[in-house]
Amino acid sequence: MNINRINLLDCTLRDGGYINDWEFGHDNLISVYERLAKAGVDIVEVGFIDDRRPYDYNRSIFPNTASIAKTLGKAVLKPRMVVGMIDYGTCNLEYIQPCEECFLDGIRVIFKKSKMQEAMEYCKALKDKGYAVFSQLVSITSYSDEELMELIKLVNDVKPYAVSMVDTYGLLSPGELLHYYEILDREVSPEVIIGFHAHNNLQLAYANSLAFIEKQTDRNIIVDGTLFGMGKSAGNAPVELIGRYLNAKGYQYDINSMLEAIEESIKEVHAVSPWGYQTKFFLSAENRCHPNYVTFFESKGNLSKSKLNELLSKIEPEESKLLYDKALAEKLYQDYVSETVVDEKAVIKLNTEIDNRQVLVVGPGKNIELQKQKVNSYIENKKPFIVSINYIPRNIKVDAVFITKLGRYKEMADELHDNPDAVQIVTSNVEVIDSDAAIIFNREPLLEKKEDILDNSFLMMLKILYRSGVRNIALAGLDGYSDKEDNYFEPTMEYGFAKSVARHLNRHIHSVLTEDYKDVEFDFVTYSHYMEDEDPESAGF
Repeated sequence: MNINRINLLDCTLRDGGYINDWEFGHDNLISVYERLAKAGVDIVEVGFIDDRRPYDYNRSIFPNTASIAKTLGKAVLKPRMVVGMIDYGTCNLEYIQPCEECFLDGIRVIFKKSKMQEAMEYCKALKDKGYAVFSQLVSITSYSDEELMELIKLVNDVKPYAVSMVDTYGLLSPGELLHYYEILDREVSPEVIIGFHAHNNLQLAYANSLAFIEKQTDRNIIVDGTLFGMGKSAGNAPVELIGRYLNAKGYQYDINSMLEAIEESIKEVHAVSPWGYQTKFFLSAENRCHPNYVTFFESKGNLSKSKLNELLSKIEPEESKLLYDKALAEKLYQDYVSETVVDEKAVIKLNTEIDNRQVLVVGPGKNIELQKQKVNSYIENKKPFIVSINYIPRNIKVDAVFITKLGRYKEMADELHDNPDAVQIVTSNVEVIDSDAAIIFNREPLLEKKEDILDNSFLMMLKILYRSGVRNIALAGLDGYSDKEDNYFEPTMEYGFAKSVARHLNRHIHSVLTEDYKDVEFDFVTYSHYMEDEDPESAGF
């Protein structure tokens, strides 16, 4: 078997399958496979072998090696080498044919550091069946130099076809990658190929792949990629970019064939379930922790990105960072809520600002303009403490503005600068410039958990005022929802689905005002749909 010094491996049908549960569809499986073969990709990985999964003609995850030929056996073109992957512990050896009877030439085995002994024994058993075996080191960044030397002893004993560094969480910089590579290159038997599999959490998958390629050694290497960078989370290094780079070094990959595969079979998946670099994957890589921590903290809906980053930095001990511990995540979150966002302090600050005055809550409904004479008259007579919700009215001087959305905070920058005396009351998901001057409330307890609009800013404001002891509240520009016309004087503030559920939302808020706040006196300065409970039958519910 001819071997290039640099071998390009595509794992779209395997690693990309995390996006669509490996259901590419049979036609796409054949098309991607053949176009990669036509492109001259040296090694094509066609999917997982997992004995827990039933055979599916449309999926690239197989219960045994025999079933791979059922799916791909009729393909006209074949790459130089075809491999599958086994996550150690998910496929018994009885489901693996001898290589001479199999569609595959090789099998890649991924395993965690804690399983290295038994996984390398498994690799030896696959080698004895005649396969070119790739030992894939999951989360290479979890290995100390001493642990890597322990693994190398096992590799030199088994002598697999290749051993690969897998940057599972996309944590590596080029310098760190080359540190691991230099140890492997120095210590691993020279006939064993060294590979690299990149992930893109820090947008470094391609850069790291190039650093790996450019390292001058006599060692044969394998560099992984996927079409369009397809892969879970932040995705992988794009194989078409690596192929293009190698062509400049004298290789002859057909990039057009790769682009056709992307256009035919990959773009439609991306349109439904996009992958790629995102802030959340940067945060997990920046803090060298499992992405599930980010997902867990984000699900609370309570944290700005900077606070989330701060919380991730507190994960300890070190071994818990890459082994997701939900109980630890919950404890960290609860500690954060109790220590960082203390609503009692916020209540005291707000009461100081209100100073026993009547409170007028101003919303962005059209009646704030249509009935402005009534509003101005009320303000002149009552001289209330005025708090507006997610905007600052043009002709009303407010004492405070309640901000619940980061996007609104950004959009209001000029208005906030023009009203420096307006106190900023914010929920904890909004990172304000001057947090010391702001009054910050924990967002999560303010949410309407069972409603279509979880973060109804008006109801959130009511909860805050009620906690602050306010029992007399005037309302202006809180028009409620209409199913026939725009609900805000500024249409860009409209919820896209509000008109279709207008009457339901009105009834809900009416019931909250009349039942949950029975001891509060509400004074509607301008007309509102919330004033009356509409007939459920006429609303069609």
